[in-house]
Amino acid sequence: MNKYLERLVNGLFKENPTFVLMLGMCPTLAVTVSAWNGVGMGLSTTAVLVASNVIIAALRRFIPNTVRMPYFIVVVASMVTIVQLLLQAYFPSVSEALGIYIPLIVVNCIIFGRVEAYAAKNKVGLSLFDGIGMGIGFTIALILIGSFRELLGAGTIFNFRVMPSSYEPIEMFIKPPGAFLVLAMLTALQNKFKLPSATNGSGKKSALTCGGDCANCMGEAYAINHELNAEEPKIKKAVRKED
Repeated sequence: MNKYLERLVNGLFKENPTFVLMLGMCPTLAVTVSAWNGVGMGLSTTAVLVASNVIIAALRRFIPNTVRMPYFIVVVASMVTIVQLLLQAYFPSVSEALGIYIPLIVVNCIIFGRVEAYAAKNKVGLSLFDGIGMGIGFTIALILIGSFRELLGAGTIFNFRVMPSSYEPIEMFIKPPGAFLVLAMLTALQNKFKLPSATNGSGKKSALTCGGDCANCMGEAYAINHELNAEEPKIKKAVRKED
């Protein structure tokens, strides 16, 4: 498979940020009271992700390792500010509906996960397609969750009446508990059909997720981090000897 196409497919299926990596749960659960909100949040995050990936990939050789995180924050915050101003200027209704969750894209772990794990180590072209794939995957996930919540909670999808007029909306689904219930139901379907998921052990192992199988977990992610942290004193000691 073409490596650029692989980056697109990766974000849609193999490492979908919502259904496989289980990242960015705060906006996922908070804004998906309707399908349109999912579209707005998903596309806003995609724009920030793609722009940040491209900029950081282009300048990756010039970023000192010791200050890479502050640099990433500045780049991401700048892109979020641009997106927020554009939404306020041209799509005020979307900006009002998403509220505080637009500026909170700055701390979205999907953005920093891809910037740190991929864009900072790869070329601009691949980072561009990685950002597009991850962004589209995140957008599709938000639309699915928002559509289910809107359908059950209001009887509509994208504001179009789907359920018969006799249908009594279950308002709980457009309230905070409904987000957890819908996400749990969609995850249960993933597990039922053995689709890649962070909760059934079939998802691709990643530094950004545990990979599921909690019953048999031996704390692999913790062990890896613990080993890395344990090496730090040895490295510092070796540096002092050299000095």
